[in-house]
Amino acid sequence: MAEDSELWSDAAHAQKIMRERTRLDQAITSTRELDDNLKDTLELIELAELEEDEGVYTESLDELRRLGALAAKRRLESLLSGEADPNDAFVEIHAGAGGTESQDWAEMLVRMYQRWSEATGYSVAWVQETPGEEAGVKSATLRVSGNNAYGWLKTESGVHRLVRISPFDSSARRHTSFASVWVYPVVEDTIDIEILDKDLRIDTYRASGAGGQHVNRTDSAVRITHIPTEIVVQCQAGRSQHKNRAEAMSMLKARLYQRELELRDAERQAAHEAKEDIGWGHQIRSYVLHPYQMVKDLRTGVETGNTSAVLDGDLDDFMAAALAASIEGSGSK
Repeated sequence: MAEDSELWSDAAHAQKIMRERTRLDQAITSTRELDDNLKDTLELIELAELEEDEGVYTESLDELRRLGALAAKRRLESLLSGEADPNDAFVEIHAGAGGTESQDWAEMLVRMYQRWSEATGYSVAWVQETPGEEAGVKSATLRVSGNNAYGWLKTESGVHRLVRISPFDSSARRHTSFASVWVYPVVEDTIDIEILDKDLRIDTYRASGAGGQHVNRTDSAVRITHIPTEIVVQCQAGRSQHKNRAEAMSMLKARLYQRELELRDAERQAAHEAKEDIGWGHQIRSYVLHPYQMVKDLRTGVETGNTSAVLDGDLDDFMAAALAASIEGSGSK
């Protein structure tokens, strides 16, 4: 009991310990379930062979392959050792030049990450949305919450390129569109990051656009500019200016923390630039819908012709390959 009393004397530290305990409990439970399912599947295969039941045998082999893929993913998760990997994540999507085409593409990416997050068991909250003039979004920010959300999503930072027959072109010509994705970790309040009032410019405004369920349409929207770094964050999801300001400050703290991590990692990043360049100007993935169907990751070479599945959130293969490459790169000398 003395240990419990000492633990809870520091509430912030205790919460951190409990989150770590929950994370470890989930990992142990997941591993045990995987082991149990493997044993059951192997027994089914043996039984199917004895009874010459081809249907059960085929289904069991499919399950074995699924378990193999899941085990590979769990192994990668066990290697997530970055300081912020277990944290929730902010995902910012910005349309590139090209007007409606790029804005529509940005909205497709928003939907893709929503679908992936939900399929992975993460929760998604809208933080900010700036609608396009005719369709799509100029920018949007999501908060994805769940264990290792940042660890997985960080591999998605970069420029995403789409090639398709434009639905907005009456001549049905092929168009190329670009959108940028930026992922950074949600920072715990226990991390000390100094932000001086004199370094901030805070503006309030009314969210504009065609309407929609995701954003607040009152004067309570908040934009904060951190003058020394020129980092700009904005939030319009809440009903009150106070709530939006608090969330925007959380985002700013996260951005500054991410910036510090990048500066700290600059030397290693430079050494492995060919393997892990996640700068704004770096194109990481190409999505071709015409004249053929192909999604290809330009960092790892992983590709698939099932473009509809990818745009519906089937990103695990791409993320796993990019994560494995980054782990291998950071571990080599």
